[in-house]
Amino acid sequence: MTEVSELSDFKTLYKADLHRYGHAKVLVYIRIWHFLHRKAQTRKNPVSRFFFKTLFRLHSRRRGIEIPTCCKIGKGLYVGHFYNVTINGGAVLGNNCNIHKGVTIGVECRGARRGAPTIGNCVSIGVNATIVGKITIGDDVLIAANSFVNCDIPSHSVVLGNPCIIKPRDHATKGYVEALV
Repeated sequence: MTEVSELSDFKTLYKADLHRYGHAKVLVYIRIWHFLHRKAQTRKNPVSRFFFKTLFRLHSRRRGIEIPTCCKIGKGLYVGHFYNVTINGGAVLGNNCNIHKGVTIGVECRGARRGAPTIGNCVSIGVNATIVGKITIGDDVLIAANSFVNCDIPSHSVVLGNPCIIKPRDHATKGYVEALV
């Protein structure tokens, strides 16, 4: 799995996020959300950062999204449906990740998997999927709708069900993760 890109260049991150939506006309609220998210992440000036964080939180609440700006997210984040998405601030998402409605990426507070997940590049997370604990999800992984993932997932896999069933598959996200950056 490659490292998540440095969160320093607003224009690069913002353009990469919008590029993931393809040639379709991107709705205004999606543009605003990505703009505020990347501005709040990349601002060095504390006053400017506070201003954009506040606007981002207000805009996110209207859409039912709980993704803190401290969450490390690589280039090309695609949020398929902007409602009921929750991601813990300690989670790390790689480049070209798809997240859909009802997804929860959370922390486990005790035991061997205490912590938040690290998710690789080119990962598609289906509707109402839940990912918890200090686990690693490799590159090119498709997590099916309504799956519960609390174990490490190797690259090039399809994950489904509860408890999760892992099926190796080359090009697992082909047709799901497109317009790569």
